[in-house]
Amino acid sequence: MMRRWTREARLSLARLPNLPGLARAPSAPAHIIRDLWPGDAGHGARLIKGHFHFGFRDHKLNLNDWEHVELPGPEREWLHGFTWLRDLRALGSDEARLCARAIVGSWLDHPPTDPLIVDAATTGARLAAWMGHYDFFAASADEVFRQRLMDRLLVEGRTIAALLPLPVQGWRGLTALKGLLAAAVSIPSQSGFLSRFLRYLDQDIDRLLLPDGSLAERSPEAQLQTARELAEMSAILRMAQMPPAPAVIAGLARVCPVLRAMRHADGGLAIFNGASEHPPGFVEMVLQHGARQRLLAPSMPDSGFIRVAAGKSLLFVDGGMPPPHGFDRMAHGGPLSFEFSHGRQRLFVNCGSAPMGAWEHALRATAAHTTLVLDDRSCVDFAADGGLSRRPAHVTARQTAQDGAHWLDLSHDGYRTTLGANWRRRLYLNAEGSDLRGEETVEAEREVPVALRFHLHPDVSAQISDERDEVILHAEENIWRFRHDGGALSLEDSVYTGDGQLRRTAQIIITAPVPPKTAPEIVQDDVVADTTDSLDVLDQAEEAGAEARSDTASSHAETPAPEVPGTDTAAADRVDESSTKPSLGVTAQAFRQTIHWMLEKVPE
Repeated sequence: MMRRWTREARLSLARLPNLPGLARAPSAPAHIIRDLWPGDAGHGARLIKGHFHFGFRDHKLNLNDWEHVELPGPEREWLHGFTWLRDLRALGSDEARLCARAIVGSWLDHPPTDPLIVDAATTGARLAAWMGHYDFFAASADEVFRQRLMDRLLVEGRTIAALLPLPVQGWRGLTALKGLLAAAVSIPSQSGFLSRFLRYLDQDIDRLLLPDGSLAERSPEAQLQTARELAEMSAILRMAQMPPAPAVIAGLARVCPVLRAMRHADGGLAIFNGASEHPPGFVEMVLQHGARQRLLAPSMPDSGFIRVAAGKSLLFVDGGMPPPHGFDRMAHGGPLSFEFSHGRQRLFVNCGSAPMGAWEHALRATAAHTTLVLDDRSCVDFAADGGLSRRPAHVTARQTAQDGAHWLDLSHDGYRTTLGANWRRRLYLNAEGSDLRGEETVEAEREVPVALRFHLHPDVSAQISDERDEVILHAEENIWRFRHDGGALSLEDSVYTGDGQLRRTAQIIITAPVPPKTAPEIVQDDVVADTTDSLDVLDQAEEAGAEARSDTASSHAETPAPEVPGTDTAAADRVDESSTKPSLGVTAQAFRQTIHWMLEKVPE
């Protein structure tokens, strides 16, 4: 209670206006810093016309009313963060310059009372944006405007300093510290800004990063944003001719190799836990600013993500536990989901994310991932604050490689408490990357509807055969054939937002058990035999104790793991070295469903 009172008192003092002759800010920043990232000129043109685009929608920008109480929180955060100034700068015209000045001036004249205004991350984004574009919109303005801007900068810098140390909030804590650094180099006389930045930077980085360099949020998007924030800090210090911060250098050295490993061959991010592809070349630009060497993380055991490269193909699998409380705001219900690409063409994808509203909830659901869904339910539940209120107690993942081929054995018990069910997924990818196979096994206390979903990238066209026993995929100049055994095959509509747009696409769905009256006659072909033979190598390697095992992502469990009625949690955590079958804690199985599937590249 005392700590909270002290914090609120500091914040109230920090927000007091600057009195004449006392703690007056300079009329211009001591050092000119510049934003590193390209803007969207098209969106800049919208802003000039009095509109902005966010969350797949256009909105009117009212310069006389900055409250915008009708807008959701993420939209207001973005609006008050002023990162969109780079979009006006991308236009490069005098009209864009004057528009940027008018918008900032309007905000200074009518500062909103929205609580987000004193949110540390939103304030940090605003300060960095103002100073990063100062030479564009403010340097040529009259002295009155410049003084008002700098006075406000001082108040905002004091606000962030008063809010430190920050509660756990993922990578956004770095945004707050970046803003404080921008204020520190702009007003060096406020020496407390820099000292508090350096004091709390180490703490924030340490709690963000896992030992392997992955983010505690387990999101490629968080990985990118962390690298970007650290790269901006490094650039601000360099532009101000100040020595580099050791924590920034060390943080970039850990973050960037993992970020490089989480990209498909097209240069964009793999779509897990709130990630977006990002425009071509952007991720590489962040890496160039942040990384001194072009290192790629060989594995990511602490995050549980698995990256398999074979021939021209890349397979990404989420084989880890959902992130812990405080880091789970971006988490999706997609454990064991995967993405698969060949060359620069993505084939199987997850659907993406949205910043707010109904689309956000729909895209976080398990069904929006290339994974298995039971009874049309998600394997996690979402809390009112956006985090997770229910999650799997155990997620296991093993990887084995032999002669260039790869085998994965994965499982999770996310449906154990709701449906009494557990799921095991086994994947195989040949050395050439042209043959991807899977075996999906569900064991439950009662019969439960199973839906195995494979979402396709919008650039992939698909046709299901008349017999509904295979799907032909056309991806660039390549043709792929998808076959299965067990369940009924269908091709249905889906959506994709991974590239920042809401796009229509398709998904392959295998449903089981098949109702007897509607079940098509299934003729067992080579799918079961071939897939079983391929996956049996994994069992043989385990039984022989083969040296090829790479055990990249071991059994992940919460500490402590929640008690599940009827489950021996100790047994569930044990790994039986003589078998790849995980102990899933189900004592009696009344229902068992196995589905085999195969995706193979048709020879040219």
